[in-house]
Amino acid sequence: MSDRVAELVARERRSSKHQRMKLAQVAVLSVALAAAADLGTGIAAATPNPGDSPKVAIARAYIDALLTHDASNVPFAPGATRIEAGMQTGTSGPQLTQDLDHGVQYSVIQNIHDIRMSEDGDVVTSRYLLDSGVAGVKLVTVDITETFVIHDGQIQSIVATIVPTS
Repeated sequence: MSDRVAELVARERRSSKHQRMKLAQVAVLSVALAAAADLGTGIAAATPNPGDSPKVAIARAYIDALLTHDASNVPFAPGATRIEAGMQTGTSGPQLTQDLDHGVQYSVIQNIHDIRMSEDGDVVTSRYLLDSGVAGVKLVTVDITETFVIHDGQIQSIVATIVPTS
């Protein structure tokens, strides 16, 4: 793990307990409402950009899969991991693919917008706003920063920071 990724992981683990509890409450509420409403997919995606580098395109494919629930274009390394708000939420490429394709936690995503991407070597950082809700009613917008380590054309790790904005 690179020093930069290790630093991001350590920072996430030091996040306040209050913030993690608040995010957990939003996640639990969203999952429960999604299960009750049996929602479909979101309305907008991370539109492919012909000017993207190959690594940025891979990160953008992941963001698109959050809405489309189709991870077929997301190349995860077999041992890929994901950490969100200091907690490990992904332990392998197959598990991350399964979650994107079928995870109820993603069924509440309605829109992803204001996407900004940057690249530094094997690290791609994306920052975007994500709207979630049920039955067409937006419940919350969160500001997400995801840092991807992409090597040999595959996502090796993702570190996500999520901050509610509304």
